[in-house]
Amino acid sequence: MIEVLPKIPLYQSYRRFGWPRLLPMNITITPSPRCNSTCLTCNIWKKRENDLTTEEWLKVFKSLGKAPFWFTISGGEPFLNRNIDELAIGAYEICEPGIINIPTNSILVKRIAEKVETIAKNCPKSQVIINLSLDGVGEKHDKIRGVPGNFKKFEENLMNMKALSEKYENLAIGIHTVISNYNIDDALEVFDYGFANAPDAFITEIAEERVELDTMGLNITPQSESYNRVIDNLISRIEKRPYAGIAGITQSFRLKYYELVKRILVEETQVVPCYAGWASAQIYANGDVWPCAVRADNMLNLRDVDYDFKTVWYSEEANRIRRSIYEKECHCPLANASYTNMLHNYTILGNVMWRVAVNSVFHRTVA
Repeated sequence: MIEVLPKIPLYQSYRRFGWPRLLPMNITITPSPRCNSTCLTCNIWKKRENDLTTEEWLKVFKSLGKAPFWFTISGGEPFLNRNIDELAIGAYEICEPGIINIPTNSILVKRIAEKVETIAKNCPKSQVIINLSLDGVGEKHDKIRGVPGNFKKFEENLMNMKALSEKYENLAIGIHTVISNYNIDDALEVFDYGFANAPDAFITEIAEERVELDTMGLNITPQSESYNRVIDNLISRIEKRPYAGIAGITQSFRLKYYELVKRILVEETQVVPCYAGWASAQIYANGDVWPCAVRADNMLNLRDVDYDFKTVWYSEEANRIRRSIYEKECHCPLANASYTNMLHNYTILGNVMWRVAVNSVFHRTVA
């Protein structure tokens, strides 16, 4: 976190003036859209692509260099890729990110445990975060995810991940819930269960229409009134549970994120400037480079430029897409990009730092 702060004014200048040109600090890669869930809130499992090979990904990582601080390996289901440990370790050795984040649906329990241990062991200087998807309790989770017995496997995976986190100090475990029209009425039950299991972080994201997930036109996003009701409950719970260290920083940003989502749903505009296309980006399975997963505007394909990310990032097509984002021709509550956006907003950053300082004083006083 500390190492990215000096870069904030540089990214602000890049967004406003186009100089200095910088590579993104937040990178999400989708090795494959393949998924063994058939979620009601996501149709990515229907997709098939000519996926980049591990060797091709390593070439991409070399072109990114040391720029990415936050590295997310997404999907589909990331652990369907038998080489996910090679990808993560390759990103670690080449890019040296501070954070490697991987979500999972928990279905491949044994493989997940084996791969996560390999990644945590071989990426000791990165914070490895494994986020376990939880959209309901018991059969409600199975129904939304489209896989009978998924909740039981979630519990097995959670137990395995907690055991590994005791073995590897750089491993953190999160529970991640997508709040949609399918579980909005059961959200408080999910919160009760999530906090009771004491993960390193319990996080939520609102279901949204994304090109990447093939969910455009689906009625999955809750109305603002319903969302506000449950998210206010979550905010109250988080505020009553002070966190210290990196957890305190992430939870403080998360509280601000929930407030932003509430505003975006009502105001239907970028309530803070968006840095997707400047400080954050996504690389899709076939090599397309996007500013984010919601718009999924293809800047260029990496296979067409010998896997040189800089050629794509500094292209005229990329500049065209950036102009559209700058002019607020889009808005969304995409969590991954939102955290980068908040980092570049001094008002939010100051609020977060103040909350972290207060929490630190509280913990020292209690101790």
